[in-house]
Amino acid sequence: MTTVIVTEEEYGKAQAVFTGAADLHCVPSSAEESELARTIRENGAKHAIVGVVRYQGELYSALPRGGVLARFGVGHDGIDKRKATEAGLLCTNTPGALDFSVAETTMMLLLASARRLPRIFEAARNGVWTTSAGQELAGKTLAIIGCGRIGCAVARIAAFGFGMRVTGCETRLDRVESLRSEVGIQTLTQDFAEAVSGADFVSLHIPANPSTAHFMNAERLAVFPRNSWLINTARGSVVDENALYDALAQNRIAGAALDVFEREPYEPADPSRDLRALPNVILTPHVASNTTEANRRMAERALRNISLAESGNWKAMDLLNPEVLHQEQVS
Repeated sequence: MTTVIVTEEEYGKAQAVFTGAADLHCVPSSAEESELARTIRENGAKHAIVGVVRYQGELYSALPRGGVLARFGVGHDGIDKRKATEAGLLCTNTPGALDFSVAETTMMLLLASARRLPRIFEAARNGVWTTSAGQELAGKTLAIIGCGRIGCAVARIAAFGFGMRVTGCETRLDRVESLRSEVGIQTLTQDFAEAVSGADFVSLHIPANPSTAHFMNAERLAVFPRNSWLINTARGSVVDENALYDALAQNRIAGAALDVFEREPYEPADPSRDLRALPNVILTPHVASNTTEANRRMAERALRNISLAESGNWKAMDLLNPEVLHQEQVS
């Protein structure tokens, strides 16, 4: 039976799926790179399933050529695809498995922002009966930055469920009519300033890669309407947290609701700019995809990718580095 090493947090999220896997023996391991590599070697494992931890060295030599390095999730910035490809490893993720969960969390953060939920919850818990007014989502404008699967899922809920006006910012403009009719994005543009003009909420749904590092910087924050909220359930690296702190502290934007951060658990990039100290910030600990349903789907999809690799059906895999197939000794 083929052995698969699964990092402990991911194993715990879907243990029933991993223990019930047919023809695959799943073994939990520490996510720390040297420990993970040691567990792989000790068990003679061919494949590994990992979470969000960034891997930079020993892991890539621990797995044999033709092995799968499967991401339990969609974002794959923690995996060095170049090193993996050089090592003959097949890198995969689980697209579509967490769309609903992340979209629902995005809407939760929108609602919490609109109704100032953390502030009034804290007041009620302390015995203060506040009558602070919130605002309805109906009729408000939401700018979706990145109209991929999750961005479109958010747009659909916002437009058809809450009656919001949705604009989109996307590099491709060949889907204007389908996005309007299928997900409710009324206006699609490549221009960020145009997309956020008049927006009450701006929601990020772009991948993390070198070209999007600190995408949300001081210049882009400067074109936000003053009454707008930034929502981020994408990746922490796409936001310049120091620039965001300055914009929030100076009331140049209304607030921010963040589920992801550059350093997790959250640590301020600059100790003097701690987002936790600001009253107009909502923070959650990277929980958008962490639901029972999404965890099950992610585990099943990761195992499916491994089974496909075992059978040599590479084209059916969610392969992140297809160039690896052109190398010798992959199988």
